[in-house]
Amino acid sequence: VTQLVKTMIKKRIQVEGAKVLVLGLSFKENCPDVRNTKVIDIVHELEEYNINIDVYDPWVDSSEAQREYHITPIKQPITNGYDGIILAVAHSEFVDMGAEHIRNFGKAEHVLYDLKYVFTREDTDIRL
Repeated sequence: VTQLVKTMIKKRIQVEGAKVLVLGLSFKENCPDVRNTKVIDIVHELEEYNINIDVYDPWVDSSEAQREYHITPIKQPITNGYDGIILAVAHSEFVDMGAEHIRNFGKAEHVLYDLKYVFTREDTDIRL
């Protein structure tokens, strides 16, 4: 998350109050299990910066995410709506979307952080 924040600052994107999309909440790719997911740590760290977070995960049951972590995943990300996008889980849906389609969720100036090395270095702003 620190890398995301640093890159947002370099791009002159206001961090406090920013809107960030987290793609994936489950424990691993193509799996609905949210138990022991490390993505929740990312969400909590983003909250420390007063960032508004949307979590999108087509594999996860919304009521389970709400019960376990008090997170209600969104049904669909909005186009041109995010200052930052974090690819946190390498679900096949996200891989199939491709970096260009995922970038369409971002505002004109945004940061795409690929935690799972799904896309090339050229297609992303940061990789873990």
